[in-house]
Amino acid sequence: MKRTQLIKQQRTLLILDGLEPLQNPPPVETGKIKDPGLTSLLRELARQNPGLVVISTRLSVDDLKDCIDDTVIERDLENLSDESGAAYLKHLGVDGTDEELKEASHDFGGHALALSLLGRYLKVVHGGDIRKRKEIPHVMDEQKQGKHARRVMQSYEVFLKDKPELDVLRLMGLFDRPAEKGALDALRKKPPIKGLTNAIQKLKDADWQYAVANLRDLNLLARPSTALVAKDAPRSAQGGDEELDCHPLLREHFGEQLKATNPAAWREGNNRLYEWYKVSAKEFPDTIQEMAPLYAAVMHGCEAGKYQEAWDEVYRKRIRRGNEQYQVKKLGAFGADLAALSGFFNDTSWSKPDDELREDTKGWLFNAAGFRLRALGRLAEAAQPMQASLDNYIAQKDWKNAAITASNLSELYLTIGDVTQAIAYAEQSFGFADQSGDEFERLGARTKVADALHQVGRLAEAGAAFHEAEEMKKKNQPESPLLSSLDGFLFCDLLLSQGDYAEVGRRANNDLKLIQQGALSSLITIALAYLSLGRAHLLQSQREPDHPSATLRTGSFTESLTYLNRAVDGLRQAGEQTMLPRGLLARAEFYRVTGALDKSQKDLDEAFSIASRGGMGLHLADCHLGFARLHVETFKRSNVQTDILEARKHLATAKEMIEKMGYHRRDKEVEELEEQLK
Repeated sequence: MKRTQLIKQQRTLLILDGLEPLQNPPPVETGKIKDPGLTSLLRELARQNPGLVVISTRLSVDDLKDCIDDTVIERDLENLSDESGAAYLKHLGVDGTDEELKEASHDFGGHALALSLLGRYLKVVHGGDIRKRKEIPHVMDEQKQGKHARRVMQSYEVFLKDKPELDVLRLMGLFDRPAEKGALDALRKKPPIKGLTNAIQKLKDADWQYAVANLRDLNLLARPSTALVAKDAPRSAQGGDEELDCHPLLREHFGEQLKATNPAAWREGNNRLYEWYKVSAKEFPDTIQEMAPLYAAVMHGCEAGKYQEAWDEVYRKRIRRGNEQYQVKKLGAFGADLAALSGFFNDTSWSKPDDELREDTKGWLFNAAGFRLRALGRLAEAAQPMQASLDNYIAQKDWKNAAITASNLSELYLTIGDVTQAIAYAEQSFGFADQSGDEFERLGARTKVADALHQVGRLAEAGAAFHEAEEMKKKNQPESPLLSSLDGFLFCDLLLSQGDYAEVGRRANNDLKLIQQGALSSLITIALAYLSLGRAHLLQSQREPDHPSATLRTGSFTESLTYLNRAVDGLRQAGEQTMLPRGLLARAEFYRVTGALDKSQKDLDEAFSIASRGGMGLHLADCHLGFARLHVETFKRSNVQTDILEARKHLATAKEMIEKMGYHRRDKEVEELEEQLK
């Protein structure tokens, strides 16, 4: 039985305390849960759960943002009231009047970490005298995040000067995650890093543990984890003294201090971590968890200034696996991958890769950053690096990669709803592909043109372009003549709009056979094959419920839902935010047709939320059409006039968007709805 079903069997209280180690840290996809299984579990429980899930974390859970104010309540507990802050300081052993304690709490903004550090600092350094807080100087940059906590950290720097504890904190500044024992040992090995490990390199284990214990007593390092873990879990996962952790603000503060005051030590520290993570990682990881050390190696390699080496030896060879793109096609790790790619750029706008990198590497990085930004639904950010990549490849006369990038730009603008730009880039890709002479890219460019033509309603031209692409494949791959993967899915989308569900069933089943044989294995390919099959079964069930078919079985409503569920789950796992609304919209239509209107509403709401956040114009128009159909169906059952008003409102919005974008493949659906609403 699935975990969600077990939890839903009765009213269950599920507490996830301290979720942030399982979330992406800033700046890329901040707060997004790293584990797809946990993401699916929490999203399913957010949709329907008779019990309660309580999560404590320092980072907002990005995966649940679209459920806030519906089934998710978010409470910011970081800042305490003056009264609560005063009580906390008293609990920490600080002496003073109630008014003095409240004034201190107010002075430090009620920031929980700041008050925790302040209380221990005053207790240890000044015997708990609250009046001594006035000796703690203000930070220079008052706009900086966590300014109140930084004030106390600066005072600790003075208090711990020339003590090994301060060097331990500086070591923590090299990490963006809990520091494993092996990584710390690599930093402490001979020769010492000048100005960083001179003192602690010579420390005996007992003295090291004593310094760590002091920092934990000061609340500067986290206490050893007491979480229950599997007996066969890695030692680092078992917590205790095997790893050290602290608040992200502490890591950030001491890291910034080290980088600014001792850049040579910063580079050497990161270089040692780069070498350690390279060696400690599995050569070719199979899971996102196993991939984490390699991503860490890339980050530290870039901080050490070894940009091209980190690219060649770690990212391209072991993470990407040459042209296999394993990390995104097999694991759907778009967020983690984008975070790793950010290390190769000198800015946050994805416009300046480091000068040390080769030109061909820069071109790939631009396109990859744009592709991942698009997959994560950050469409507005994706255009600039993709365009820079295209310009780079054109300058190098690398027509094959120019064709790939122009094709990606076409998909991007099509999703946004700028159909004119999409067609222009598709045609540009067509030309570059022909110049390259690469048969695979020539075929792909034609399917992108065909898809763009389909969206503007030029179905005959779209069909001709798809058939031309398929003839090319038949000529070059006679053993596998049908378009497959994304190309095949786009062709099936056209065929379904023409009502040819039997042909779609044949093609999608062919894709499933290729998947079983291992010829097609990316997460997105598998999910799209299921999506085509689910839609084909639904269309057959609607049009010919009693007609036997050589391709699709009769009475296929049940089978349709099975495939649509697999498609939605697969698209979630694949991490392609621009594709997920397709699955949700198809399943919402199934639920509407079969009378499960509440479920239809939930899928439409989620699709609308994703499309709105990402500025996905075509999906937004489809959502409004879906809402209009849903309200018409609701009116038939309840005869409540407001449903007709809502249906008309959504239809008007959809019609306006369709006209503005030139999304004319939906014209017939608009006409049908207008007829129903007369």
